[in-house]
Amino acid sequence: MEASSPISVQQTLEDSQPEPSPKPSPFKKGFVTSLMEAATLRTPSFKEDTYFASHLKSSEKKALQELKERLVASNGPDSMWGIPLLGGDERADVILLKFLRARDFRVPDSLQMLLKCLSWRKDFEADNILEEDLGFKELEGVVAYMHGYDKEGHPLCYNAYGMFKDKDMYERIFGDDEKLKKFLRWRVQVLERGIKLLHFKPGGINSIIQVTDLKDMPKRELRVASNHILSLFQDNYPEMVARKIFINVPWYFSVLYSMFSPFLTQRTKSKFVISKEGNVAETLYKFIRPEDVPVQYGGLSRPSDLQNGPPKPASEFTVKGGEKVNIQIEGIEAGATITWDIVVGGWDLEYNAEFVPNAEGSYTIAVEKPRKIATTEEAMHNSFTPKEAGKMVLSVDNSASRKRKVAAYRYIVRKSTAI
Repeated sequence: MEASSPISVQQTLEDSQPEPSPKPSPFKKGFVTSLMEAATLRTPSFKEDTYFASHLKSSEKKALQELKERLVASNGPDSMWGIPLLGGDERADVILLKFLRARDFRVPDSLQMLLKCLSWRKDFEADNILEEDLGFKELEGVVAYMHGYDKEGHPLCYNAYGMFKDKDMYERIFGDDEKLKKFLRWRVQVLERGIKLLHFKPGGINSIIQVTDLKDMPKRELRVASNHILSLFQDNYPEMVARKIFINVPWYFSVLYSMFSPFLTQRTKSKFVISKEGNVAETLYKFIRPEDVPVQYGGLSRPSDLQNGPPKPASEFTVKGGEKVNIQIEGIEAGATITWDIVVGGWDLEYNAEFVPNAEGSYTIAVEKPRKIATTEEAMHNSFTPKEAGKMVLSVDNSASRKRKVAAYRYIVRKSTAI
């Protein structure tokens, strides 16, 4: 940061610099621990596919042309997501390449997949699904929902099925075949909202990011629904997900992933990010700006924010173990109102806010008294209007911990309109 940074750091551990946690000797490391470490992807290696014809291999160009010719000969439906598949539209090439990549550029298999998808979309009436009210208001913004974009501009789809651990809720949504079919239709509707945000253009944004929260997910009860969803998406939405981020991952999921990982292609593995419980904010901040991360996952974005246009950018900072960080916001005039948001991933530290007047002899005002913030608490949002000029100081005290934590804040100052 520049010298004018509003952030100051105080080391409060007795040793000044916190020592790293002792590393266990190799022979003492448990089997499960080793598997979990192997399953955690800390450095993304994913490289998104290109849709520029000039970047394709000669064999891929040939396969694309052959697929077009076979599609013409099949006399099948000629449009998908409102895009004509034939006639030279470059957006059609993006769609056709997705089906080709899903079948490793085997043209007959790709054509069969494409025709089946076109037939399914017609029978399922997928083109009209966005206009339907399926009556799942209680699930909106909780179970599956589109929310913001990642740092590269991909739409974000969040999934969290923890609420279905409640048996009454489970029965109400999945109690019989008709209810399950209705839920699957709603889940497709959510995905179609995300598809509508894609560019289908070479060099554009042509895929979404899936964030799946595994906390409290009743895996046994949801097995049937999960299999249906997986099958629908794999068969009819090929290559639509650029990256899959799993958060709040229990240890057994990490173990299973590490066991199956050797059988996955490097391309498939590069799309997966596994984040165990306690590392949610740290993981999401690698891919998503804090102002776009939902508050329940250590970000600053609330559902109501999306109704007010693009979110105000936030500043990220790190709170190391043993540190107390003070954020000083100066230049606040008398009568002006300062509004701020601040969050620390997995809080478990002390936070307070105070206003320090410029005038000598004036008293510091405790706007928010020091208190311990629980790990489950969401971002702080507050405002204050001082009667005299001064500065606001936001403090987070991590001196009781040795764990490094990611954090973010933002603020806006509105001057008084009084004459």
